Order: sequence, then C-alpha cells, then structure tokens
Amino acid sequence: DLLDSELFGHARGAFTGAVEAHKGLFEAADQATLFLDEVAEIPPALQVKLLRVLQEHEVRRVGESKAIHVDVRNIAATNLNLQEAVQAKRFREDLYYRLDVIRLHMPPLRERREDIPLLVDHFLEIIGDRLGRKLNLHPDALAFLEQHDFPGNVRELVNYIEQ
Repeated sequence: DLLDSELFGHARGAFTGAVEAHKGLFEAADQATLFLDEVAEIPPALQVKLLRVLQEHEVRRVGESKAIHVDVRNIAATNLNLQEAVQAKRFREDLYYRLDVIRLHMPPLRERREDIPLLVDHFLEIIGDRLGRKLNLHPDALAFLEQHDFPGNVRELVNYIEQ
C-alpha cells in the first residue's frame, strides 16, 4: 500500500492516516523524468498499475476514480535479468516490453577498474563536503581498491570510502 501511494498518490481519507491528498511520484514528475530503481522488485499487483501508467499516460490516486494525465519519461534499473524473470513468471512480459525501449548495460565495477580513481575522488568530495573538510586517500588504499572485485559494485566502493 505504501509503494502504491508513493508511486500513484492517494486521496484524502483513502486509508487510515491519509489526512490529506498526496501526489504520487508519477504526478510529481509530470513533464520530467522518473527513475524507477530495482523495478524487478515491484509486486505483481503494482506491475499492472505501472503498466497502465506507461501505456495510458495517466494515474489514478488510491481512493479516487478520476484519472490524471501525466507526461513522464521513465528510466528503470535492476540488478536482475528481467528476461529470466519474465520466463519464470516473476515479471510481467508486457511490462518488460514497455520498459525495454532503450537498454543500457552497465558493466560491474570489476570490469571497469579505470573508473575507480574517478569514482573515489567524486565520493571523497561528497563525503568531505558533508563532513566540512577535505578528504584524501592514501595511494596504497587506492591501489587496494583498484584490485578489489567489488561484488557490491559502486555501493560497496562508497562503503569502503566512508569507512
């Protein structure tokens, strides 16, 4: 229910605690781009609603029957193989084809080690700004990071830097 409300919004009184109407992410992203991370984890019931938004360009807030037109560019990401999820009936085939307009494959960090120094600098700057100081990494630490396989990809790299 929470994901439904976050994506599509809800009307005042639609459920306990809905004290006022709430725009969902699709409505808030009208005339803009919405990033759907880990789209393969969306439950089947919400996959139907997501497909409707992508096909009809309209949302219905939880508790309302009136459709609201939205013009949203969608970018979806997942770490799962959606084709396998479709074959295993864990992901709707029609939704897969609606999302699979332009496919970008991002190789894992272990296959693009040349990006590690740039990413390290970037995250050091972000974390340093948050802490209010300039951060540096010892060359031996950078050499270690460049040799690591990073099964957790960029999130693991950020964790190492924060540590």
